[in-house]
Amino acid sequence: MDSDVTDSAGTPAEPEAEPETEPEVPRKRHWLRWTALGCSVVVLAAAGTGWWLYRKLDNNITTDTDAAAELRAYDKERPTAVAMGAQNILLIGSDTRTGAGNAKYGKDKGTQRSDTTILLHIAAGRSSATAVSIPRDLMVNMPSCKAKDGTRTGEMFAQFNSAFEIGGTACTIRTVERLTAIRIDHHMVIDFRGFKKMVDAVDGVEICLKEPIDDKDAKLKLPAGRQTLRGEQALGFVRARKTLGNGSDTERMDRQQQFLGALVNKVQSNGVLLNPTRLYPVLDAATKSITTDPGLDSLRDLYDLARSMRAIPTEKVQFLTVPRRPYSYDANRDELVQPEAGQLFKRLREDKPVTVAPGAEPSPSAGGGGGGASPAASPDPDQVSDGKPDAASSPSTTPAPTFTGRSAAEGACS
Repeated sequence: MDSDVTDSAGTPAEPEAEPETEPEVPRKRHWLRWTALGCSVVVLAAAGTGWWLYRKLDNNITTDTDAAAELRAYDKERPTAVAMGAQNILLIGSDTRTGAGNAKYGKDKGTQRSDTTILLHIAAGRSSATAVSIPRDLMVNMPSCKAKDGTRTGEMFAQFNSAFEIGGTACTIRTVERLTAIRIDHHMVIDFRGFKKMVDAVDGVEICLKEPIDDKDAKLKLPAGRQTLRGEQALGFVRARKTLGNGSDTERMDRQQQFLGALVNKVQSNGVLLNPTRLYPVLDAATKSITTDPGLDSLRDLYDLARSMRAIPTEKVQFLTVPRRPYSYDANRDELVQPEAGQLFKRLREDKPVTVAPGAEPSPSAGGGGGGASPAASPDPDQVSDGKPDAASSPSTTPAPTFTGRSAAEGACS
């Protein structure tokens, strides 16, 4: 039977209307509008927070305008860059005692010296980074520098770290440039508190001790063996000198290089760089503790520098001390070993690979001369490049020199 319903005239009847229901589309649109609004609020809040954090970190950085002005005044006498694209950054660890966090390390006499100075060379292709420690006791020829009271000093032959005390960062940079014939592109001055906070921000750095340490001056007491050092202990470890090893500054620089290698390893790990909650404290500590030249005084500049170095393998991040030996006229001071020091500076100037390996200090060479001011304080004239090919840079069968040092891949427990 046909199920269609008809009226008496045979005309099909209208089917009964179904009960009306609320349309689904308006409900969905209503829900989507609230969802979109909620997401917009979250995005704007995140963007606002991100901008606030960016501004906070950016404002943490101190710009060294005084050094920049001094360096501009002497620009004509500074070395010219030989290898385009490479960067040379001078890292200065200040031993200032001013401020509540630094006063515990000694009385403030109104002066400060560079406790640690490292010349960081970053290759043009960002394939390697070489950090060269310059001994604070190295005897060098210092240029005429502007003192803090506005007067000018005469040129002098003096202990390297006195350049920072007398003329600050600019004097230190000009002294390094005179010593190495390498143009310094940027600089950073880091204080005690910043170093401690950076170590704490990465949850400490692991080291290994063959013997226990009990150094009252460095406020450091540690048992032998493998352990993780945090802020205060880490600072004591890299600064301790009198009661560790033979008490020399050379051994202390070795410990600093080992520790910095382990710190690089820790910061490059995914647990720090890819974790915003762990990366922010590192950035906050770093930006609060540094004073830089105008070319590195923004978070963007520092980020670009860090990003360019992030792909460098840890085995290509190398640490070494400039070839040195006890100064002929004072065993408590140092002088360069030539021609090894000149060869190292030349390779850095020309952005050539530097090979390092564990070993003893290089023995004095016949080309090194005595311990007088001229050979001790300046590069070997034959090693100074004028940017043009010379006999030393022409192809030869002489193998590239190997310098005493280590890579970050070795860590502090190698």
